[in-house]
Amino acid sequence: MVLDLPVSGRFRLLLAAIAVSATLPVLPVAAADKPLDKAAVEQIVRDYLLTHPEILLEAMEALEKKQQAEGEKATVEALKSNRQALEQAALSPVGGNPKGDVTLVEFFDYNCGYCKRTHPERSAAVKGDGKVRVIYKEFPILAPSSKEAAKAALAANKQGKYEAFHTALMTHEGRLDSDAIRAAAKQVGLDMKKLEQDMGDPAIEAEIKANMELAQKLGIRGTPGFVIGDTVVPGAIETEQFIALFNATRAARKAGG
Repeated sequence: MVLDLPVSGRFRLLLAAIAVSATLPVLPVAAADKPLDKAAVEQIVRDYLLTHPEILLEAMEALEKKQQAEGEKATVEALKSNRQALEQAALSPVGGNPKGDVTLVEFFDYNCGYCKRTHPERSAAVKGDGKVRVIYKEFPILAPSSKEAAKAALAANKQGKYEAFHTALMTHEGRLDSDAIRAAAKQVGLDMKKLEQDMGDPAIEAEIKANMELAQKLGIRGTPGFVIGDTVVPGAIETEQFIALFNATRAARKAGG
């Protein structure tokens, strides 16, 4: 890998390098009344890095580890401070086993191909376990029809048919439009007049907005996104991975008393 960094970039990288290595040569110290010769320092740094390029890799690895640790800490803190919004929001539909001992929170978009691909994997894991509570977070970020579908789904929840409608939308092939959304609603037996009225409920708009803000706090920028216990999963996973996370969550809770 070749790095062609500007002067300012070299100085930033040098600082990172100093943090992971004590082998840098001693740079000349300027006299109290004479400023440090910037060009001379740059030349010394350049010569040293060309002679010891491995220090760049060490610096970047150290930086990545530091950023990862900081990110994990921030995620744990975000989960702790937003647990109520994640698992107890009044308008967020609940599926799986409502009395389950593990809660899975899913952020999704009905136009997301990865969400559709993961849907049967997640469903199989939840059904096979039998003790997982699912919280659905409508997260329509891909298209205007995504938001229309999200509003329709939350309106369907008022008729007690959320999961049936959710499945119909998730198994729809191709991009959604108004006709496809309403066809899915009729397919699962929804009262269409009531559905249209409920889609305009300001509380539904507020739920979607709250989901957007919550996802941002948790660092979920795409779909699907899952929260299982103290773990945030930013992307699609398979049945076996869901099962492993369910078991790990239970084990962590048991170990923590």
